Amino acid sequence: MADLKRYIASPGGEKPAVEELDALIARYEWFDVARIVREVVSGAEDPRLGVTAPWRAQSSLRAAQIDAAAVLRLSSDDIIDRFLQEEDLRIVAAGDDPGEEVRTEAELDDDDEVVSEELAEIYLAQGLRDKAIAIYRKLSLLNPEKSVYFATLIGKLENNN
Repeated sequence: MADLKRYIASPGGEKPAVEELDALIARYEWFDVARIVREVVSGAEDPRLGVTAPWRAQSSLRAAQIDAAAVLRLSSDDIIDRFLQEEDLRIVAAGDDPGEEVRTEAELDDDDEVVSEELAEIYLAQGLRDKAIAIYRKLSLLNPEKSVYFATLIGKLENNN
């Protein structure tokens, strides 16, 4: 059994001969670890292991060797992190600059009229749908949480035209 411990302790080292393992298994039939090592060394499956110790299929002795080169390769996240740590690097969009400036917020001047749902309803009552739609659009920009509600109203008004 000391021989088997020597082989297990140094997995990258010398491998036992199949004959040595057969002799060890003949002497200690109950020792499933020796059977697993024999399977690994010889490549032949031991039918007794499937019956006596089916949980041994997940043994660390059967684990595949780790490819050190694959571990050392950089992942895409590592490459991005290295890029972001560099100084004076910029990502520049190809082509011309966009013709219009992209707006992220509503632009309403102080000169703009007061907008409210009541004013839009007054315009509707007077038959001024275009002005009511314009008010609802401004309200949608000012109140993004209600934009779906205002979009529904605008859609109804445009379809009824």
